[in-house]
Amino acid sequence: MSVPYPIGEKALNEHLSDENAFLTAATRVETYIREIYGIAIVTRDIPDPLTGDLNGAEIHIDHAVSAEERVFLLAHLFGHTVQWNTDPNAYDIGRPRQVPMEEAVIPSLMEYEVMAGRYALQLFHDCGVHGLDQWLADYTSADRAYLEHFYSTGIRQPFRTFWKTGTAPICPLPIPPFPLIARTFRSDGIVV
Repeated sequence: MSVPYPIGEKALNEHLSDENAFLTAATRVETYIREIYGIAIVTRDIPDPLTGDLNGAEIHIDHAVSAEERVFLLAHLFGHTVQWNTDPNAYDIGRPRQVPMEEAVIPSLMEYEVMAGRYALQLFHDCGVHGLDQWLADYTSADRAYLEHFYSTGIRQPFRTFWKTGTAPICPLPIPPFPLIARTFRSDGIVV
């Protein structure tokens, strides 16, 4: 069953587990990113354990992810793309690092992830995807918990073990204009 846009709260709640609803949202988000921002989206095999990659001008998504994972990765990696192209320090914050990391470094990495989530939510609103706000907050919270555990311990646990529903809402952050600056991909890094 395909959900028409904008995705309403009722439609989302009824079909959240419906892969077609997420496929529809992913298609809408991907089209918007390409047409409005000129960012290339490439679907390809990305070496495990990664599922996505970016370089500031392109977003790459693994061909084997679910539609739910795809819509999150598109929006989240778009958020990091905005950061990389508007904040001179963001690219350095997002660079690959050795794990486990020093505790002092982790708060700045968590704030980096929060900002990507805020830009992702603004992207949803801008392209007419409504009703995914809580889902995005929950996904972003799980992503942060997963990364914080990995950064602290060097151990990867199944992502869904970090999932909680009803997490604190995310506030959208207006997307500033930005040029696309291609940098190196993070393939050897820790983008999930």
